[in-house]
Amino acid sequence: MVLKIGIVEDEKQIREGIAILINGSEGFSCEYAFDNAEEAIKKIPSLKLDVVLMDIHLSGKSGIDCVAELKSKCPNTQFIMFTSFEDSESVFKALKAGATGYLTKTTQPSKILDAILDVHKGGSPMSSHIARKIVGSFHTSEKYSELEKLSSREKEILDLLAKGYRYKEIADQLFLSTETVRTHIRNIYEKLQVNSRTEALNKVYPK
Repeated sequence: MVLKIGIVEDEKQIREGIAILINGSEGFSCEYAFDNAEEAIKKIPSLKLDVVLMDIHLSGKSGIDCVAELKSKCPNTQFIMFTSFEDSESVFKALKAGATGYLTKTTQPSKILDAILDVHKGGSPMSSHIARKIVGSFHTSEKYSELEKLSSREKEILDLLAKGYRYKEIADQLFLSTETVRTHIRNIYEKLQVNSRTEALNKVYPK
């Protein structure tokens, strides 16, 4: 079986280089390459491609918008973003649009072919630092949700704990009794399901 690959890339040298790589590798074929999203949207649905490598920054519509339109028209085609954009916003917009993989243009040629095979077999190939960025965002979301369990007063106290304040210093800072501070801290531990200051801080603040 030969995988039919398409490319949407506005830089001619990159577009032709990837096509040469793909056509020179057994089991792969790239007969269709486009330099803009508009032409790709018109032609790709009828081509029954297995995988499309999609740049983000294109003249006219972006690659993300292109994927969003094509995904509904050719649901069996897998899309891998192939771009120099590494910011979280671009990554998440691309995945939300329907991309199944995300590679940066610094990816080694052999890894590009591996990614095409991977996505065709049901995987979601990504450059390692892109995958780490995604994992980091989930951790951040998790920490945020933990903080949302606390009242505004409890957040204030936890923030002062993080800065190294002792119970009495926190009480003086917030004009509370030391016993009230202790009560708040017990409630914080209970809500976060931890048993110590260190566990509480590790749970809600990035290391």
